[in-house]
Amino acid sequence: MEPPKMNPVVEPLSWMLGTWLSDPPGAGTYPTLQPFQYLEEVHISHVGQPMLNFSFNSFHPDTRRPLHRECGFIRLKPDTNKVAFISAQNTGVVEVEEGEVNGQELCIASHSIARISFAKEPHVEQITRKFRLNSEGKLEQTVSMATTTQPLTQHLHVTYKRVTP
Repeated sequence: MEPPKMNPVVEPLSWMLGTWLSDPPGAGTYPTLQPFQYLEEVHISHVGQPMLNFSFNSFHPDTRRPLHRECGFIRLKPDTNKVAFISAQNTGVVEVEEGEVNGQELCIASHSIARISFAKEPHVEQITRKFRLNSEGKLEQTVSMATTTQPLTQHLHVTYKRVTP
């Protein structure tokens, strides 16, 4: 079967497409946590619709035990650089982030966050993300978050190497 043609609406995000692996391991920190490292595999694809599909799967660097998971969609408002990032996470958080793509950089911030009734505290109240394709062709992601007990603070930074287009 022939792969679907990319919908022209998502062309400004085509630089994100592919399977990516963290290289080196990602780094996490937060005022309430000990610094940590993680491995992550990212799949960003399309099926011809005017959106991208994504999944982020992180693992413990030593044991390969599954950690954080999230999946969803990245939509572009046609004929603009406005982007929506819709994500469901294995922690019970569902979020919509919105922002803009400018060249090979995507900056988004939470628009709405919902959680399951028994999500552990402190609750996430705000998230920002920045994706960019660096000069070496690697994808970088920086995530900051605010919780009910902490102001907006950088939480994660990871660089990915593309392993398949």
